[in-house]
Amino acid sequence: MVPPPAVFRRFRDPRSTEYEFIGLILVWCPRCEGAARVVPAPGDSRPGGPALFRPRRLVCRRCGLSRRWNGCVVTLSPGTVRAATDPYFGLPLWLQTGTRHGWVWAYNLEHLDLVRRFVQASVRERAPWYDTGQRMTLVARLPAWIKRAKNRDEVLRAVRRIQSSSVAA
Repeated sequence: MVPPPAVFRRFRDPRSTEYEFIGLILVWCPRCEGAARVVPAPGDSRPGGPALFRPRRLVCRRCGLSRRWNGCVVTLSPGTVRAATDPYFGLPLWLQTGTRHGWVWAYNLEHLDLVRRFVQASVRERAPWYDTGQRMTLVARLPAWIKRAKNRDEVLRAVRRIQSSSVAA
């Protein structure tokens, strides 16, 4: 019996960075343990400057919790060794799950979709760094265990688990 032809999915690196996904971050609400959102604060008095350091709000639609972040220290998650937290309030991310290799996490559904499309692809094209001067895109910074083809099924199962938890949000 002849095996069915392999489906080749192509992924081209869109040159996205982690900073492009921080406009909306889904986190665990510290009060009700539901899904809360970290969003840019309305009425930002500082229109210029990097978007990373603009004021943020933590908003939970379930319990009504609202907090404001005006600080100047942002802590980005160091990797996949432990559970990830949001850079502003330090709350655990809603979209994450553990695997035997490490943690798979995303700030929001668009971020998760980018990771899913990358892992799912059998043909992956990197963006040439010399076009924009940007060497390390979000995809280039993914851990090696996520990039390996032998872990593809496990990572995709983890992404599906995360997506099913986001339906409850």
